[in-house]
Amino acid sequence: MASAEIRVLTLGEVEKLVDWAADEGWNPGSEDAAAFRAVDPQGFIGCLVDGRLAAGISAVSYGGFGFIGLYICHPDFRGRGLGRQVWDAGMEHLGDAVIGLDGVVEQQENYGRMGFIPHYRTFRWSGRWSGRWSGAGTGANSGVETNVSRAGPNDAAEIVAFDRRFFPVARGSFLQAWLGAPREVMISRKDGHHVGDVDGYAVLRPCVDGYKIGPLFASSETVAIALLDACLDRLAGAAVHVDVPEYQQAFSVHLAACGFKRGFMTARMYRGAPPAVEADGVFAITTLELG
Repeated sequence: MASAEIRVLTLGEVEKLVDWAADEGWNPGSEDAAAFRAVDPQGFIGCLVDGRLAAGISAVSYGGFGFIGLYICHPDFRGRGLGRQVWDAGMEHLGDAVIGLDGVVEQQENYGRMGFIPHYRTFRWSGRWSGRWSGAGTGANSGVETNVSRAGPNDAAEIVAFDRRFFPVARGSFLQAWLGAPREVMISRKDGHHVGDVDGYAVLRPCVDGYKIGPLFASSETVAIALLDACLDRLAGAAVHVDVPEYQQAFSVHLAACGFKRGFMTARMYRGAPPAVEADGVFAITTLELG
């Protein structure tokens, strides 16, 4: 009889789990594993059968808030209850914290039985920016001057402080990794250059297929569109994907005007009271895996 072992995953095993996410069509980013693991190395848990990774999960603790992702069982091992074993281990790791996840349609009923309640839906918008834009708007591609530029290392502390308004807890260790190569960061300032005047930022992340933009946090719709347009200008001709909360309807209209199509849906679900954040400023979530 094959023996099953539940334990914390090494970086190489987390990389394998991210590869499985690519096989599932989730389109993870380049070098995601190291950035993910920087948050909570103990939160990546796997089930190994005779030394072979059979199932895995990320159950990342940010300190008072947890997030579930990368919940995958390899096709060779499905139907044997191994996925539930890593799920239980992940939930034990997170304890009584409020926990979020982005659930695919097929799993939302299962998550509901485990105490998770839908909060809002997120849609993936995908397209290629051709440099041709149509429609009324306020962003860079509509010809309006903006204060968006590429962020540098000296901007990191301000970005971390700004980010806290839109995420349940401070996540400096994650952002320290997430703001670095191979990702690129765009920042908006109220007057273009003064310290302390950050009013938005976005991260461009190379993925298996093209790029993702996320997070995109901004103090207003105008700033969000300016950031999006600046990102698209840098990625002209490439496939681009953005995970947008359904309630950001005007932003979604702008994406459609840029030629993007709405694709698959996930539901942001929470076990426990939904965290208090400035949701109106969340125009694109960071990642389906870590919130």
